[in-house]
Amino acid sequence: MIHIKTLEQLEMMRDAAQVVSRTLGLMAKEVKPGVTTKYLDKIAEEYIRSQGALPGFLGLYGFPNTLCMSPNAQVVHGIPNDRPLEEGDIISIDCGSIKHGFYGDHAYTFEVGEVSPEVKELLRVTKESLYVGIRQFRRGNRVGDVGYAIQKYCEAHGYGVVRELVGHGVGRKMHEDPEMPNYGKRGDGKKFKDGMVVAIEPMINMGTHRTKHLKDGWTILTADGKPSAHFEHDVALIDGKPRLLSTFKYVYEALGIESDEEEEFLF
Repeated sequence: MIHIKTLEQLEMMRDAAQVVSRTLGLMAKEVKPGVTTKYLDKIAEEYIRSQGALPGFLGLYGFPNTLCMSPNAQVVHGIPNDRPLEEGDIISIDCGSIKHGFYGDHAYTFEVGEVSPEVKELLRVTKESLYVGIRQFRRGNRVGDVGYAIQKYCEAHGYGVVRELVGHGVGRKMHEDPEMPNYGKRGDGKKFKDGMVVAIEPMINMGTHRTKHLKDGWTILTADGKPSAHFEHDVALIDGKPRLLSTFKYVYEALGIESDEEEEFLF
C-alpha cells in the first residue's frame, strides 16, 4: 500500500531527512585514511541523538549499528568495524534517522584520500544517474520509468546495475511501497501521485551486476570484487514534480565542492 503524505507530513519528513544530510556532512569532515568505520559510527549516533532524533538503522531488522559502512567492493549493508580506512578506498555511508515519527534515509559514497581515475568516473556516473532517475519521478510516470532511465545511463557507461537491491517508498516505516528498482521498462509499475515519497538509490558496480553475501548475514559485495558506488536521496512528489527532502550541500560544504545539481529539485 502506498501512503500519500500531506504537506505538513512532508515538512516533518524533510526534518528527518535533513538530520541525515547533516550527519553525512559530519562524515565528510571525518572520512580520511587511518579512521575506522566503528569510530565514524559512534560519532554519527551521538550527532543524530543530539538533533532530537533516533538512529533509524540501529536495531532495524536486527542491524547492529547506526550506519551501513560499505567500502570498495561492498555494495551495501556493511557493518562498522576496527579496520582503518586506507588511501584510495571509497566508502558508501548509508544513514537513517527517525524524527517526528518519520524516517529519513540517505547515502553518499566518499573518496578516502586520492582514488584512481577509474573509480572517480564510477562515482561521477553513479551520482549523475541518481538525478537522471529523479527527473523521471513525475506525476503520471511509473516506477519503470525511473529504473529504465538509471539503467540506460549506467549501462551506457559500461557499468553493472545491481538487481537484488532496490530503492523504496519511505515514511513512518523505513521501507514502504513502492519498490524502486534501478532497472526496468518504461511504463511498467505503479503510477506516481502527488504526496508520494521515495528513496531513489542507484547501486552501481564497476564490473558485473551480480552480487554475493558475506557470512555475517548483512554485507553484500560485488561478485567479481570490483568497486561499487551508492548514492541516495529522499524525494517527494509535489505539484507533479520531484522535490528533494535530503541534500548533499553539507557534504559539499565540508569538501569544498561547488554544485548546482540540486537547484531544479529544491523543496
